[in-house]
Amino acid sequence: MTAAWFDVRVVSRALAARDILSLVLEAADGGTLPPFDAGAHVDLQLPNGLVRQYSLCNAPAQPERYQLGILLEPNGRGGSLSAHQDIREGDTVRISSPRNLFPLVPAPHALLLAGGIGITPILSMAEDLNARGAPFELHYCVRSPDRAAFRERLQEAPFAPAVNMHFDDLPETMLLLPEVLAAQPVGTHLYVCGPGGFIDFVTSTACAAGWPGSRIHLERFASEVPAGDRRPFEIEIAGTGQVIAVKADQSAATALAAAGVFIPLSCEQGICGTCAMEVLSGIPDHRDMYLSQDERAANDCFTPCCSRAHTPRLVVRL
Repeated sequence: MTAAWFDVRVVSRALAARDILSLVLEAADGGTLPPFDAGAHVDLQLPNGLVRQYSLCNAPAQPERYQLGILLEPNGRGGSLSAHQDIREGDTVRISSPRNLFPLVPAPHALLLAGGIGITPILSMAEDLNARGAPFELHYCVRSPDRAAFRERLQEAPFAPAVNMHFDDLPETMLLLPEVLAAQPVGTHLYVCGPGGFIDFVTSTACAAGWPGSRIHLERFASEVPAGDRRPFEIEIAGTGQVIAVKADQSAATALAAAGVFIPLSCEQGICGTCAMEVLSGIPDHRDMYLSQDERAANDCFTPCCSRAHTPRLVVRL
């Protein structure tokens, strides 16, 4: 599960739309970059030391570069806006090797739905599907044309006829999702990425229309843990006998820190895996977006920043 880190050079920095930054990265040593599949993301270490996760939005068949699309939020976590503003062309930054929790699966047809900055992994999927000659349909929803990231690229792409743009301030372009879903060929798989409300709207509409969960794939940019579904539990540090109580209203990472146990943290949302710990006994309540389904099923690891426990105690190894 541990990602390799390496240096890349920023060869291009530009606005892809209002409040959306595009960064193009190349290997600092001039070589090729690790391969990736559509839907993958990397961790980026910002100049202020923060680590944030961003989807790769270029075609997977371009090993010489990575492209990121970054939403510049004035109230972003930990001052990330000012840190992004400090990144300049020619700078060297550190990133992780790509990891994919949102892969394409073989299907006769794909329906790609993006909201706002959620276009980043969806755009890479469109590039990949087009390169393979696989049929798909793409719908991009955004508040206004000036906020549509990579709009010109979408309009000029060889797959432009498959792209549909929907703007909140232009009612005539409204996404009529039930009609779109009903028009899809048998066996279509749906992929959705964007703000939580947009994802919930798409998935609930698809489920109401009879789409099975096995054909609905999604990626959220933040962990969303039900606030009311929290119970206290204990963490035992293997080999020390130390037992730490985790209250219902605190994270395991917070409880560990209060007890003097150092845990490296980065995203604090269960996305990056920096804080992942080995579990020797007990069953974790996985609430992260880092572990794969197989890794979750093994129950030998959990992310204390957001995950909890199904059993009264977890025994972990530091």
